[in-house]
Amino acid sequence: MAGRLIAIGDIHGCLAALEAVLAALAPRPDDTIVTLGDHTDRGPDSCGTVELLRTLGRQTRLVMLLGNHDEMMLKVWAGRLDLLADWLAYGGQATLASYQTPIPQGIWPEHVELLQACPLYFETEQHFFVHGNYQPAEPLAGQPRAVLLWESLKNRHPGPHYSGKTAILGHSAQKSGAVLDLGHLKCIDTWCYGEGCLTAMEVYTGQLWQADKEGRLRRTW
Repeated sequence: MAGRLIAIGDIHGCLAALEAVLAALAPRPDDTIVTLGDHTDRGPDSCGTVELLRTLGRQTRLVMLLGNHDEMMLKVWAGRLDLLADWLAYGGQATLASYQTPIPQGIWPEHVELLQACPLYFETEQHFFVHGNYQPAEPLAGQPRAVLLWESLKNRHPGPHYSGKTAILGHSAQKSGAVLDLGHLKCIDTWCYGEGCLTAMEVYTGQLWQADKEGRLRRTW
């Protein structure tokens, strides 16, 4: 694969953090950038975040994975009113505010279309990327959807995948701001919407770029 292979953890509508990280890493046309899901909810600007990612996808190779928050938003948008209260309580209210609409159907259709197209996983020769968790003995195409989207590392640290590939995950917030590195598994959700930061990692070299939700860079090397 030509260029860098960069993963970005859960953004959760933290536009300023995403802008700062992208400015620092300076995406190139031959890079591959994989966002690990949960682009929306909780943070202040889900609308701006998704719009920036639309722009980024025209500048470099962008792979946006589906996260559980993204999926819940899409289900509510499609009419699952039984999920509305939970979605609003876990960040959906901030998403609606960013779109300046009181109803889920006011979310921009081009953003809905972009999120609907997000895959559940992405893999290269040496790595695979999923939002939540995985079962070590199952191929990625056979993984339960609930595991890929919803299962936290707080419930289970999986062993190495039978493929021998290194797993790059989000979803399970590392509130210390440090990447969880188990060798066979790296989790780069570092609690951006809270008091942590957004993390981008070049997976071959381990280089990190981090910024807090106010857009202040924490470390670059």
